[in-house]
Amino acid sequence: MTDRPWLKSYPAGIVWEASFPAYPVTHLLDEAVERFPERPCLDFLGKVWTYHEVGDLVRRAAKGFATLGVRPGVRVGLMLPNTPYYVIAYYAVLRAGGTVVNINPLYVEREVRQLVGDSGCGIVVTLDLKLTYDVLETLRDGKPLKTLVICPMAEILPFPKDMLYRALKRGDHANAPADEAHVAFADLVANDGRFDPPAVDTLRDVAVLQYTGGTTGTPKGAMLSHANLVANVRQCVAWFPDFKPGAERTLAVLPFFHVFAMTVVMNLSVAVGAEIILLPRFDLKELLKTIHHKRPTTFPGVPTLFTAINNAKHLDRYDLTSIRSCISGGAPLPVEVKTRFEALTGCVLVEGYGLSETSPVVACNPLKGVNKPGSVGPPLPGTSVEIVSTEGPRRVLGLGERGEVCVRGPQVMLGYWAQPEATADVLRGGALRTGDIGYLDEDGYLFLVDRIKDVVIAGGYKIYPRLVEEAIFQHPQVRECIVIGVPDPYRGQTVKAFVVLKEGEHLTAEALTEFLRGRLSPIEMPKLIEFRESLPRTLIGKPSKRSLEREEAARTRGQKPAD
Repeated sequence: MTDRPWLKSYPAGIVWEASFPAYPVTHLLDEAVERFPERPCLDFLGKVWTYHEVGDLVRRAAKGFATLGVRPGVRVGLMLPNTPYYVIAYYAVLRAGGTVVNINPLYVEREVRQLVGDSGCGIVVTLDLKLTYDVLETLRDGKPLKTLVICPMAEILPFPKDMLYRALKRGDHANAPADEAHVAFADLVANDGRFDPPAVDTLRDVAVLQYTGGTTGTPKGAMLSHANLVANVRQCVAWFPDFKPGAERTLAVLPFFHVFAMTVVMNLSVAVGAEIILLPRFDLKELLKTIHHKRPTTFPGVPTLFTAINNAKHLDRYDLTSIRSCISGGAPLPVEVKTRFEALTGCVLVEGYGLSETSPVVACNPLKGVNKPGSVGPPLPGTSVEIVSTEGPRRVLGLGERGEVCVRGPQVMLGYWAQPEATADVLRGGALRTGDIGYLDEDGYLFLVDRIKDVVIAGGYKIYPRLVEEAIFQHPQVRECIVIGVPDPYRGQTVKAFVVLKEGEHLTAEALTEFLRGRLSPIEMPKLIEFRESLPRTLIGKPSKRSLEREEAARTRGQKPAD
């Protein structure tokens, strides 16, 4: 393969050979506080914190965490939606020398237990909402979870929303006891913020444990060092040179516990002194109103978000033209979605590619330069992509040849937490095996054409069919099931379950869905359920997932499935 074929098509003014100094992630915030102390940093539903105010809260929270025993090697879970608490706790844990463990607040008890147990989180930060608190309280037995830091939702709402919340949402409020195992956020930050942060080995100390299902669906913690995360932020800053320091406004609807949002929405915004407009959840009408009134200039998202806006009713009521740039990741971006959104807003919408194991960004189409339909763009500065054969002896393939996408660069993780064999398998000779199939064209643009991993990507979230199948199998009337991803014009893919019942049994899709509540998160829940008398089988008698995938593909095309 031609060495670094992307160099001949690199955008003018961007240097691929750039080096990225390693320093603690907290320096991103320190620099922004020094440069833009009075600039808005966070806007949460109309309540605003400046960079100076956020920096002060982070210093005080860091001292509070240190008092709780957070230091290098200590893992702290963040089970929070997009709120100021997430940003403050994230940088504070890192300043205290600890490691952040991201936990989706919508996870059910099984999933939270697995992440907390595997990572060894002794402390978890969450809201004073039953939704998250009740799950964590069942796990707080000291093995390993000992302490919950409780953040009051009402305290971060502007007037009069705070009063209305207290009056109307009492049923959602969790009454945490006042004991040593429960620390109020106000008590965490009730100090002068003066303490000497521990020294950080930026190349070896783990800043974030980002859990990913990998190839098997069993969660593995990708160990992202300070150097990994800072390098990826600096790579993005170099790739988007038109971002104006101290002048951007970023719309943050993607959840920060997702690695894409953590880096491209939060850390990148902090690096350029952007105002981060926080939305705690996705609501289309609220999203459109926020764009109309808050005038964001950049809006990282997943294809589902852009599709939702494209198909929204009464779009003529909203002015979306403040948006100059959008970066799409998490799932393939259909060309028609890109074209429609750009026409509505006048912005440039580019598709990128990354993984939890790469902090996450690997490649991206440039905001200025050639955008190739169906491509995720050339590699970022300092990043190399190799296409390696999947059959026979491993070898690097030529341009246009399809094989496994392998990545080298300063953003590639240290390895998987406590899984040396999995680490050795995925990191070979310094290159990360992504499990994705793709090719490089003559200009060095990366195209993804398939996945080795048996994973469904719906709205940017990865869903592992095996875990869904295991939950369905728990129903006493179910004999067999297969779960696959099927095309969905809105989510990219959606989960479909094929179910065979035990002889003489009767079960409805509604009853099965109700059974699965609490066993699966809303993201994992099958949106389509088809009951069958039997399932297709392979030559050795195993249920054949591939046959069902072919059937669904043929059905989508209106054809008979191939034999």
